[in-house]
Amino acid sequence: MRTLMKRCLTACTAYSQDSGEEAKVSIQKNMNDAFSKIDKAVKRGVLHRNTGANQKARISSAVKKAIDPVPNN
Repeated sequence: MRTLMKRCLTACTAYSQDSGEEAKVSIQKNMNDAFSKIDKAVKRGVLHRNTGANQKARISSAVKKAIDPVPNN
């Protein structure tokens, strides 16, 4: 699970440096894989549901920040 989270966060930084369609697809795939694994861990009782929600929120915010950066005013 940690590996999938790291892959997603690494894909976000790679997209920030080289924003292409292939990198965007990679981010989406890695995010979906990580979310699936987190949900399964919560379902089986390996993770507490709040911990799973926290990890998913962390990934979501990183993806959102990479794909739609806020312009500086």
